[in-house]
Amino acid sequence: MSGQVPSGAGAGGSRRGPRRLDAALSRVVAERAPRTLLAAVQEAWPEACGAAIAANSEPVAERDGAVTIACASGAWAQELELMGDELRARIDALVGAERVLRLRFTADLARHR
Repeated sequence: MSGQVPSGAGAGGSRRGPRRLDAALSRVVAERAPRTLLAAVQEAWPEACGAAIAANSEPVAERDGAVTIACASGAWAQELELMGDELRARIDALVGAERVLRLRFTADLARHR
């Protein structure tokens, strides 16, 4: 082969292997994700509160820095209300300090899922 580069090979003559799809998808999702406070809190929620709480609650609305968390029951809403300051501090650490001014808990998760 006189000076020809094999089909599919780069200029250096080496072929790049397939790239993982998850890395490409993560980049696309991050680029396309809405840049709102609610979106940031929704993304951070499972890490901020843990799996058990995340399975029974979900951030569903935001207005003027007040984020509404829908809970599976009144008992969950009451329990999370008692943990409100701690949860807000954890969220602050993940999305930026003083972005979430208040957490509000409701007992209507089924309506949002």
